[in-house]
Formats: sequence, C-alpha cells, structure tokens
Amino acid sequence: MNDKKQRAISTQQIHHPYQAPEGWDAHPVGVFKASTVLFKNTADLRQPRPRDGQSYRYGLHGTPTSYTLAARLATLEGAEHCLLTPSGLSAVTLVSLGLLRPGDEVLVPDNVYGQNRYLSEDWLPRFGITHRFYDGQDVEGFKRMLSSNTKLVWLEAAGSITLEFPDLIGLLKACKAHGVTTALDNTWGAGIAFNPFDLLPDSEPGFGVDISMQALTKYPSGGADVLMGAVYTRDQALHDKLNHAHEHLGYGLGQNDVELVLRGLPTLELRYRAQDATTRALAAWMAVQPEVAQVLHPALPGSPGHAHWKGISSAGAACLFSVVFKPEYSERQVDAFIDALELFGIGYSWAGPMSLAVPYDMSRSRSLSLPYGEGQIVRFAIGLEAEADLRADLLQGLSRLRG
Repeated sequence: MNDKKQRAISTQQIHHPYQAPEGWDAHPVGVFKASTVLFKNTADLRQPRPRDGQSYRYGLHGTPTSYTLAARLATLEGAEHCLLTPSGLSAVTLVSLGLLRPGDEVLVPDNVYGQNRYLSEDWLPRFGITHRFYDGQDVEGFKRMLSSNTKLVWLEAAGSITLEFPDLIGLLKACKAHGVTTALDNTWGAGIAFNPFDLLPDSEPGFGVDISMQALTKYPSGGADVLMGAVYTRDQALHDKLNHAHEHLGYGLGQNDVELVLRGLPTLELRYRAQDATTRALAAWMAVQPEVAQVLHPALPGSPGHAHWKGISSAGAACLFSVVFKPEYSERQVDAFIDALELFGIGYSWAGPMSLAVPYDMSRSRSLSLPYGEGQIVRFAIGLEAEADLRADLLQGLSRLRG
C-alpha cells in the first residue's frame, strides 16, 4: 500500500484520523447525521442489535440525536416507548397499518382528524379492512358497535375542528371489556393536559389507552417549521409490533429537524400554558359577541363534552377554539371577516407563534350530526401574540362582518 502521506487528498479527507476527544459537554444535544453506521469489526457487524435506543445499526433506525428525543418524549407522555415518524399523519398510518389485517374493523370517531378519516375511508379498504364512525359522546351506542371483528378503536380528544371532548373513561372501559386495542390522537393534550396512560391516577392507577400518538409538528416543535410525529406505548409486545412495521415502512427523520424539536421541548409547557390562557379569554369574549351563535371550546361550560374534559383535564385546554356564526351571516361575509384580520394568518396547523384562522365546510368531514345548528364555522388557533392585540384585531374584523 502507498504511504499514507502519498494518498490522494480525497482519500485523506475521507479517512482522516482525527476524532474529537471525550469530555465535551453542553446542554444542547449534539446533532448526529448518518446513513452508514460504522462497526468495530465483522464480529461487531454480525452481532444482533435490538431497536432499544441503546445500539445502532443504520441511520434510518436512529442516531443518538433521535434516540434522545424519543426518550424525552416518552417521559413527557408517561410512556415507556416512543417511535418517531416523519409527520403526524405517518404516525396515524403506522398504528393502523401496523396493527390491522384483512377482515379487521377499526372504529373511528366522527370528529377525527381529517386525514385519519380519509385513511379509513379510502386506503384501509384496499387491504380488506373495514371501518365505522361513532359519536364519542354516546357510549351506549358505541358499545353496540363493538364486535369480534373490532381490533382497533381510535380516540380523539378534543375532536378535530368542532372540539367536542369525548367520554374517554366510558369509551375506554367499553374497549377494555371487549379486549380491543385503543389509540388516542393526543396532539391537543400534548402530554400536558392529561396523562393518556393514567387517566384515573387516584382511583385506578394505570387505567388509560394502549397507544398514544402526537403530531410533533404542533406543540413539541412550537415553531411552525417542522413536520414530525410520535407513537407511544407502555406495553413491550405492542411496541415490538409497531416497531416491526416502523422498520418496514422505512420511516426516517432529518436530524436537523430532530434538533429543532429537542430545542422546543424545554419551553413546551410554558407555551402551552400561555396559549391556553389567551385562548380561554378570547373564546369567552367571542361567545358574547352578537354575531356569534356558539363558541366550541372544551373549557367553556355548554361546549360539547365540557364535563368529560373537566373530569380528567381541568389543567389544560390547548390553543384552539371554533366560532359558529349566526345563520344570517353568509360564507362571503365570514370570509371577509377573516380577510380583514391583520394578526391572524390563514393556514392550517396550529401551536406555532402566529395565530391562525381557517373557515371549514363541515358537510364534507362528518357522517353523523354536528354539535351545532346552521352557521359558518371558523377555527382559531391562538399563538403567542398579546391577548389585547388579538382581541382588538378580532373586534375590527367583526366590524367588517357587520358592514
């Protein structure tokens, strides 16, 4: 072999001997980016490596950066295991495709996240998997839907757009009595509002869901600049089954995105509390405006499921509320109201620093009855702006609606 000093510059750069010495320490987690993971020798290569957050085989399955995020998120959610995915939707897909087989049935709340609805209606039937939609407020009706084919029940708290809070306790007790696996979309709760794996800590410790998932795009990131998801479990066998599917679906993450979520976690609770407080104040204020027929927000008495929310989560209510305008206001007028707002962006997602307002046509996203009568509906996502500024903006927008 040629003398090392005579090797080409490219070879020297690729095989440079320098390695940083141990001892470096800083609060931010290092960003480890890799596809190839190097082994010490062939014996090390042949050694089986479990997907346990402690060993590495290929960058797709995790690096020290992503394993750190998964461990911290599991603690946040009260779980033992966490699998990271490229988006909230991919986390939903992982659960459904990882657990369901031809001939199985999944029950889905009628107010489920829209993409979960489309997955159930369009994609799962291609694999011989059936679905039905249920009302999360009607536990007795839900019980009658459970059958021997029901293998998975999705839960959503609070519901998408209309924000009904389901009878989680009643639904879970029915599922446990039938031995049905439950999965909760806990993006709204974010690990702050309640512990999904321990909903009755005082009376029934350990009573909760089998699986929780979050769109880390929302609260854990907090910057409106990352797409990512997570699936949480406590049961080892259930984790192993999902982990197997995770590996074969090829879910991978950009480690710079992982870094951004890690950076957001220390301020998650502060942001959640701040946005929650502003949201409650604005929701209560909007509820008494003459143009408004109803405000949907779990912490408001009279909002669908308020008692269920209060029973497990008086501590948190997120940053969303929806306004149903009186029927005399047309779609054109409500759109003019939104367009007049100066501090509210028009766009999807939520839990970022900027407040958002989006109108919805609910006729395309519900199979059962809606929790309100006629009227245009607008969902507000409250950011980190000052409450007084947002209220003034809403007031001037309402003046445009009146005009």
